Amino acid sequence: MQQPLQSGFVAMNGTEAQSREFLTFRLGEESYGIEILKVQEIRGYQTPTAIANAPAFIKGVINLRGVIVPILDLRIKFHLEQASYDEFTVVIILNVAGRVVGAVVDSVSDVLTLAVDIIRPAPEFASVTFDTKHITGLATVDERLLILLDIERLMTGADMALVDGALH
Repeated sequence: MQQPLQSGFVAMNGTEAQSREFLTFRLGEESYGIEILKVQEIRGYQTPTAIANAPAFIKGVINLRGVIVPILDLRIKFHLEQASYDEFTVVIILNVAGRVVGAVVDSVSDVLTLAVDIIRPAPEFASVTFDTKHITGLATVDERLLILLDIERLMTGADMALVDGALH
């Protein structure tokens, strides 16, 4: 049986059907979350090898134990102000759609188990220029809004196909 904790956290005593785990991270002033099952590892930032003619959000590639991994900066992808790369900057290595991809974020915060009933749907906007299809929901955790990303949809979007083309 699950016991609710503060702000929608859940103590696990059996089935996990009523909750989901997210790795939370920061981009600028905002907090984001991605499903923990998509995360392969978390690494410190290292400067990747640049790829000619790649979009600006693709920083390049790294060799991760013999696997060539494209590295993209989510700050640039989301049109946030450019942040400096420092000791807190990390790369989240993801396994999505059968490929390994790295995402640069400002910092990793925590792994949270959220009750599904505190996750609210993403708002819909009537604008072609503002797309929320990669946002699965929003949750409030300890007075801060957490934006939950569908990292699979984000990484397999039309502009991400350029990563595959640049590598092959």
